[in-house]
Amino acid sequence: MCALQNLDLNNCSSLQELPTSIGQLIALQNLYLNSCWGLQELPTFIGQLSALKNLDLQYCSSLQELPTYIGQLSALQNLHLSGCSSLQELPRSIGQLSALQNLHLSGCSKLQELPTSIGQLSAFQNLHLYNCSSLQELPTSIGQLSALQNLHLNNCLRSQELHASIGQLSALQNLDLLI
Repeated sequence: MCALQNLDLNNCSSLQELPTSIGQLIALQNLYLNSCWGLQELPTFIGQLSALKNLDLQYCSSLQELPTYIGQLSALQNLHLSGCSSLQELPRSIGQLSALQNLHLSGCSKLQELPTSIGQLSAFQNLHLYNCSSLQELPTSIGQLSALQNLHLNNCLRSQELHASIGQLSALQNLDLLI
């Protein structure tokens, strides 16, 4: 019996919710929901997808928040939220994503802050925050991201200040602050 590893629902613009049966896809590694404009929320059973490595929610412009259960995705490496223009916050449980390497938040224009738990992401390498125009500041815990290599902050940070903790990013190779 073959287990489903990839589910591509890209461009399903009228999709408003995911069926509960998706929570039973325990071998699912890639879930693509790019440009599902009608999707307003992710169900709590998303946390049951223990093999999920890639979650693509780019341009899900109606998505306002992520469920707390997203922190249970222990294999998640890539989280794409670029263009989620209604996303207002990230749950604190995002700090539990121990395998997370890449977080794309570009164009999340209503996102005001990152949770301090982001500093717990030990495998975290790339943070993209282009055009996050409502972002107030980065949490001081950003300095704890020992594996962070790329930090892109184009057109972000309304206060236009960086914490001194950014100097603790020993693996940082690229810092993009174009305003």
